[in-house]
Amino acid sequence: METVILAAGKGTRMKSKLPKVLHKVCGKEMLQHVIDAAKSAGSTREVVIIGNGAELVKEKISDVEFVLQAEQLGTGHAVLCAKNNFENSTGTLMILCGDTPLIDGELLKKFSAAHENSNAAATVLTAEMPDATGYGRIIRESDGSLKKIVEHKDATDEEKKISEVNAGIYCFDVKKLFDALTKVKNDNAQGEYYLPDVLTILKSAGEKISAYTAEDYTQTLGINSRVQLAEAEKILRQKKNISLMESGVTIIDPATTFIDSEVEVGQDTIIYPNTFIEGKTKIGENCSIGPNSRFFDMIVGDNVQAQFCYCHESEICNDVILGPYVHIRPGSKIFPKVKIGNFVEVKNSNIGEGSKLPHLQYLGDTDMGSGCNIGCGTITVNYDGKKKFRTTIGDNVFVGCNSNLVAPVTLENNSYVGAGSTITENVPEKNLAIARARQKNITGWKDKRN
Repeated sequence: METVILAAGKGTRMKSKLPKVLHKVCGKEMLQHVIDAAKSAGSTREVVIIGNGAELVKEKISDVEFVLQAEQLGTGHAVLCAKNNFENSTGTLMILCGDTPLIDGELLKKFSAAHENSNAAATVLTAEMPDATGYGRIIRESDGSLKKIVEHKDATDEEKKISEVNAGIYCFDVKKLFDALTKVKNDNAQGEYYLPDVLTILKSAGEKISAYTAEDYTQTLGINSRVQLAEAEKILRQKKNISLMESGVTIIDPATTFIDSEVEVGQDTIIYPNTFIEGKTKIGENCSIGPNSRFFDMIVGDNVQAQFCYCHESEICNDVILGPYVHIRPGSKIFPKVKIGNFVEVKNSNIGEGSKLPHLQYLGDTDMGSGCNIGCGTITVNYDGKKKFRTTIGDNVFVGCNSNLVAPVTLENNSYVGAGSTITENVPEKNLAIARARQKNITGWKDKRN
């Protein structure tokens, strides 16, 4: 089985400069959802028909073949553009739409199996739609077999009352499909070449046409507006939350928990409300995440506690405590048993095992050893206005409150920094560094002010 995915349309109702199929649902482009579903169903090759925003689609989507439909003249014309790509193909060609992100591999596998078992030249996927506006209607013969499909714009008032619709998804005998496509006409209200007309042509030639009805119509929903995009988002996120809960994850309030489709969460982890877990984040077991937290492209170990945190493109190891109000920025690794308290920012740094950043610190471009204790208000001064430099902190280092570590600088193992110091030179092992002005008390100063 090979696949063609139609993704050339502009999607004017989206009111967007971005091609419609690149809008994301549950953290992944609509088109990518469809491609993944096809692969999951057993497709061995995916050819994507592109038009509007073609170069951007190529930039965002990989591992497929692209065919350009320079002028959008309908779905039939779109598939015909790929004729040369399938000159040597035999067997089944599945046609999908790039704006149906709720479709999944399980449905497509059943659909393609039904087609192959029926020995039909073509099989159309149908759905019983509560509101069929905009969809092509399925017209059946008196014996229940498929007679034809009528586009909404060309349907009579009586035909518009039909709730069974064409989902825009087909399986064809690849040779018979392209033979029939050359006979499709554009004598309709839009002057376009409709792919469903192939079914009528095949039927007239005595070929068998089959139909397979999806059990859940929502899987076939096409996205044409921001409103429909939000509806699809809600459906897919709900499915994701249910899947995680069924695998042993506790989600306190699924309605306020937003988890992307490719996120992985381990057993017995608890996710609190108003939490966003995005991208390719992986969270281990027995964690407590949230409330009011956001994780993007994170690797998180087991037994991690994080509340009121924003963490992205970094790694947090086992038994770490974060928050509240912690920002872990890209390129960081927080080693096991680290404690990071309130109002702390870590950027492009390694924080060694068992070290403590209790509150009010900024550590950027820092390599810290294990067992360190960093005092309140400490910052690494990593930028001189032109270049950034790293700070190196050994094991078991103690830094007093309100200290500035001006990079590049090294604090060797077991060294100390007195509170209020600005450190500009390396501190040798077991030394105490103090860099502050000597205190001077001025007697009667208040009286002199008066």
